[in-house]
Amino acid sequence: MDLNHRRGVVTGAGSGIGRGLAVALAARGGHLLLVGRREAPLHETAELVVAAGGSAHVYALDVTDPAAPDSVVATARERLGGLDLLVNNAGNVRAGRLENHDSDDVRAMVDLNLTAPILLTRAALPDLRAGAAAHGPTSVVLTIASGIALVGLPFYTVYAATKTGVAAFGHALRRELHGTGVHVATVYPGATTTAMMDSSTAGEDLGFGRRPVPDVVADVLDALARDEHEINTSLPTRRAMQQLHARDPLAVDTQLAPRLADLEAAVRHHRSI
Repeated sequence: MDLNHRRGVVTGAGSGIGRGLAVALAARGGHLLLVGRREAPLHETAELVVAAGGSAHVYALDVTDPAAPDSVVATARERLGGLDLLVNNAGNVRAGRLENHDSDDVRAMVDLNLTAPILLTRAALPDLRAGAAAHGPTSVVLTIASGIALVGLPFYTVYAATKTGVAAFGHALRRELHGTGVHVATVYPGATTTAMMDSSTAGEDLGFGRRPVPDVVADVLDALARDEHEINTSLPTRRAMQQLHARDPLAVDTQLAPRLADLEAAVRHHRSI
């Protein structure tokens, strides 16, 4: 797949994996609409994009707003002259026991992690189809799920539900769009060194060893260049757990049980909402 000179929307572009992807795409001559809630971090990303060789437009809004999908696509059409890349990256997390979750936090995760990317993709599809004809001919829908979509972990019940849901959305959409020129890919990152992880103290001993953003981004773009659809960037320890889960889910329960108290203590304050 040719990733050069893409005209794309990146949500959650103000930090973390979204910023990393934007800068890496800029180095390939990307023309990007950077979307997020806070304007100042988006402008910081825009400066990095320009320095890397791309062009950037900033659009600060809440992608969970009902009017956001159509507004983002219309803005991309106006500013970029078309669309052949959509990166659904914006996300949030609240960890801890389910009965301690505030109902607003539950809704916030469902709205941002699951509903928003579905609605934005739906709104963007006509432009992505048109963009496919002009580039490659392939447009790309890239959605950032989570390694937790491959093996649900305790104290991440709602987050796991939303990320598993958006991964299933990607599977179904990929099959629905087969032969249309729209390439649907889903990324399953393990813990990554982003601001989203700052409030968690879980480390490698609990299966949350972190990878630097540039390494994760490099893996994603390399996999896309190979036309891959399912992109797992987890560390070997998490991959081993994923493989065990696929063979014997109850064995994962047994493996985790002795460390449940430690895991709960490490993630009880993990919240990015």
